[in-house]
Amino acid sequence: MGINPNIDIRFLEKTQQDKNISFPRRLIEFAEEQKLNSDISFDAEMDRMIIVFDADIFEEKVKDFDEVVAFGENNNILGISNPAFELFLLLHYKDAYEKYIKPNEKEIISSEKVGNQRYIRNLFTQVFGINPKKNKSIGELVKQVDFAIVEECKINEDIHQCSGQVTCNIAKIINDIRNNKAI
Repeated sequence: MGINPNIDIRFLEKTQQDKNISFPRRLIEFAEEQKLNSDISFDAEMDRMIIVFDADIFEEKVKDFDEVVAFGENNNILGISNPAFELFLLLHYKDAYEKYIKPNEKEIISSEKVGNQRYIRNLFTQVFGINPKKNKSIGELVKQVDFAIVEECKINEDIHQCSGQVTCNIAKIINDIRNNKAI
């Protein structure tokens, strides 16, 4: 991904007992717990945990978004997509904003279901021809992260202003890490 080799990035996956953690506040608490895990060797002075979650839950069920973001940003970097992570994945397509996001913005943010899938997931599946939840080749999109960085700049990247807006700041975080700007 073009990240400085001196930056050690570790992907932490939720284990069997943690796999159902999805509420943002609980994800932040889980990240804080992981910082104490001696296997990770987290240095609170130098290291940052990046916590990624969808904002659609706040549109539907949870009303304390600002409080959760403040809590999460206290010691971490938050990557948020609204309505869902598939938006970030869709941004990996060249000209995704003009071709797919802009003309479908209302449907994307409403997050209505198309069959048994949310609109953004269905749109992603149509564009890329794969199920983002089940196809292991989803990792190949990393080769197109430069498209995601360019395309994401065309939508709202301010996680503090994402209610009711198509929003994503994950590519911005990746770009900041590439340019040694991540705090």
